[in-house]
Amino acid sequence: MACLTSAIEPLRAANEIIGHKAFSWKLVSENGGAVASSAEVVFDTNATLADVEGIDSLYILSSPDSRFAVENRANGQIRWLARHGMTLGGFSGGVFPLARSGALLGHKCSVHWCYEAAFKAEFPDIVATDRVITIDRKRATASGAGAVFDLMLRLIDTELGPEVTTEVACWFQHPFVRGEDIVQKIPAIRSASTNDMLPPAISRAIKMFDEHIEDPIQISDVADAVCLSARQLERRFKQTTGKNPLQYYRMLRMMKARQMVWYSNDSLTEIARAVGYASSSPMIQHYVQAFEITPREDRKRINIFRVEA
Repeated sequence: MACLTSAIEPLRAANEIIGHKAFSWKLVSENGGAVASSAEVVFDTNATLADVEGIDSLYILSSPDSRFAVENRANGQIRWLARHGMTLGGFSGGVFPLARSGALLGHKCSVHWCYEAAFKAEFPDIVATDRVITIDRKRATASGAGAVFDLMLRLIDTELGPEVTTEVACWFQHPFVRGEDIVQKIPAIRSASTNDMLPPAISRAIKMFDEHIEDPIQISDVADAVCLSARQLERRFKQTTGKNPLQYYRMLRMMKARQMVWYSNDSLTEIARAVGYASSSPMIQHYVQAFEITPREDRKRINIFRVEA
């Protein structure tokens, strides 16, 4: 719902500011029926996917595990729209069904940090960026609701100019317009800080940890790379994060594992290998230590909060 309103409201405001209808929109579902959000709010739709024509852009909003009822037909329709020059996009989890349609092959896309591991596991041949928005030719993706707002501001700027764009942003007290060069904010694990707020050496170390999830790296090698001794690295990690480097690294791997538990259908063995374990048993043990629940129980629990089918 946040992505939906972040797409519509800036355009509505732009129309109101200029005094005529520069932008219009409609809600589309696969079969034209009502759609329930994960917050259990129901939206009526205006058209079916098969009836979409005469529009400039089509954006998919969904959870990562959402699939069309008749996948071959719906995915074929999306590819047909792509071949006929329509701009296609995905907001937050909507990038997953967009990728499953085949319309993202050969294109870059923005993937929300909390879906990154699951997306890369399912779509290893698609370039996923850590940018808030990515526009690659006729593909436009936004990592989250705030990023959707930025994407709409860019559209308003292109169509109506910077003065209207600035006024729309100020209507909503949107602090600034972020472009494609802005990297997503990622929370430091169990901390009030984001990664970019940490000391440079610690931030670089975390980046190295993140780059070596499937193929774990030695803490001593990380310390050498950031020009610290192992003892200095441990002391600074504890000062800034409350954890030593090994604990932080393991927790980061568990967070990636949890993404795949929640947003993929991969087996526990596959997930374990993806986060650097030779087998699932030690991964499950560390998962329980981190989250006080087994991966299977966690997967079952999260499904309670999703709208099935």
